[in-house]
Amino acid sequence: MSYDLAVWDGPCPADDAAALEVFEDLYGRFMKGEGQPPTARIRQYVEGLVARWPDLSADDEDEDTSPWSDGPLINNASGPLFYFGMVFSKYQEAALFAADLARTSGLICFDPQDRRLIA
Repeated sequence: MSYDLAVWDGPCPADDAAALEVFEDLYGRFMKGEGQPPTARIRQYVEGLVARWPDLSADDEDEDTSPWSDGPLINNASGPLFYFGMVFSKYQEAALFAADLARTSGLICFDPQDRRLIA
């Protein structure tokens, strides 16, 4: 089981309902089908996450060192959207860090499970 977050580069939606619409549009355009290279701001954001916790690779034996549910994490980025999962047992600390990093990076953080913006 994992806990997912979406982070994107763009203007802040007015409310949770508008954020859900933006997320669904971005997901449909950038995550389905052939991906695109991540934008510079999204790439920097992912680099900040893996600077805090190591990225996972296919040969990792000890997945307890990282909260990410898969890796490399940058593979979850396409264009202005980054949609990623965290293992449920570690998501609270990682999600707080991820949301704070998004905020300080000028990016939008959205919780697709609860369908709400994370401020």
